[in-house]
Amino acid sequence: MLNSTGELEFSKENNTEISQLASLALSHDAASGENNSTGLPEKTGYPDSVYVMAANIFQGIRIEKSPEKVLIKYGSEPLQSLSECEDESVRRSSYELAFSALKYQDILETILIDSYIFPSTTIPDHLSSLIIVMLYDFQDRKFQARLLSDNEESIAEVQEVENLLISFKTKLAAALARYRIKHDALSIYHILPETVRNQELRASTLPLYAWINTCKISPEEVYHSLKKKGYHKVKSVPHIGDKVFAVDQHCYDVLIFPSHLKNDLLNIDLFKEYKLIFQDKSRSLAVHSIKALLNMDDDILMVNTGSWYTVAHMSVLTNNNTSKIFVCGVQSQAKDPKLMNLFTKMGCKNVEILPETFINIDSKDHRLQKVKVILLLPRCSGLGVSNPVEFILNEHEDTGLLKDFSQGGTSEDKLHVLAQQQYEQLTHAMKFTKAQAVVYCTCSVYPEENEAVVKKALEFQDHGIKVQPYSGTHLRQCL
Repeated sequence: MLNSTGELEFSKENNTEISQLASLALSHDAASGENNSTGLPEKTGYPDSVYVMAANIFQGIRIEKSPEKVLIKYGSEPLQSLSECEDESVRRSSYELAFSALKYQDILETILIDSYIFPSTTIPDHLSSLIIVMLYDFQDRKFQARLLSDNEESIAEVQEVENLLISFKTKLAAALARYRIKHDALSIYHILPETVRNQELRASTLPLYAWINTCKISPEEVYHSLKKKGYHKVKSVPHIGDKVFAVDQHCYDVLIFPSHLKNDLLNIDLFKEYKLIFQDKSRSLAVHSIKALLNMDDDILMVNTGSWYTVAHMSVLTNNNTSKIFVCGVQSQAKDPKLMNLFTKMGCKNVEILPETFINIDSKDHRLQKVKVILLLPRCSGLGVSNPVEFILNEHEDTGLLKDFSQGGTSEDKLHVLAQQQYEQLTHAMKFTKAQAVVYCTCSVYPEENEAVVKKALEFQDHGIKVQPYSGTHLRQCL
């Protein structure tokens, strides 16, 4: 139980001041939508299950502070959810809410202290993460009540925390107002570090990319289907506006959409039937770089693919070849019926799974003697992606990426570890002497993971080994 005594501890004079500050907070909160000015509907809250999932994600990525700077204690055990959720929209909402709470962790903790929720209420430590994510959403809704669905299943901890926040609504709004006045900020968005705000601005202006599964549908049929849904083909896509799309100038099978149309697009059969697939453009550039280097019967070795959609895209592009695609490092998933079912649904027939990790595969492995191109997609800092939540969901990346994004960069220690792993994989790829090209693709903005790794690997290359000419450079970097 959350036992509140703080509501009784203020004089009438203090309450008057709090009410005035709360009114100030609520009257200026419209400005916080500055970075969300695309005509989206007012936020009405999330289902209970989203709050619990978001709290557990936040618990794993929150910024841990030194003992003398700790304002709020967090438990170590995750909250119990109703069931393991596989709904993509629920998972996306949960990650987005956790990421937002992480960016504003310091502010939210200060508001909880300043409003006397802490320490005037007896709150179990294991609910602290839930309070943080729900407080972020509460202030994002301008402290308005959540709209609940009649058929929604409730969770006791969520209901309990929600009642607590509502009972402290005035004090929370006042604490937020004081914080903004102190920092001379129109909204809490303007208190974020400049690097984080620049990342958010960049993300809000970048479009969506989706590639066409030409094993199931032709580009012309996709254009016709989109036109029937009210979409119009244009030469370039604006940041906001009508329902439009364009063909990417670098990848002929990739379409570009304004970012605010994603929810509408997800409900179109083209996406539900794996005829159009959302994916970061860097992955499409990578597989198209491979395609440009291939002869009809050349095999491909893919390393650290992340998303199976990258494998599927490579398979689709080589559908008319006799090429075989080897994917290494897949262990228990190799027998996963969901994986095989996905490839079947997408029409992929030339994929072979290898259980060994790449580093443990011998360069003279008899299975790989026809491999002419290696696609290396190493784990990287990921700071070059526009939307870290989508990247985590689509590419099965570590949620730690959210922590780096919330702080505007990656620590030197982590960068060093990643660069060393990338170097080891790149130099191992260069030992495959029958391979004529390596395509190295990261989603990093750091030279340490890009030019520096490539340069160091080239210095490693055994100049005594004569590599036969090929249609392309021996080593390519795809950013």
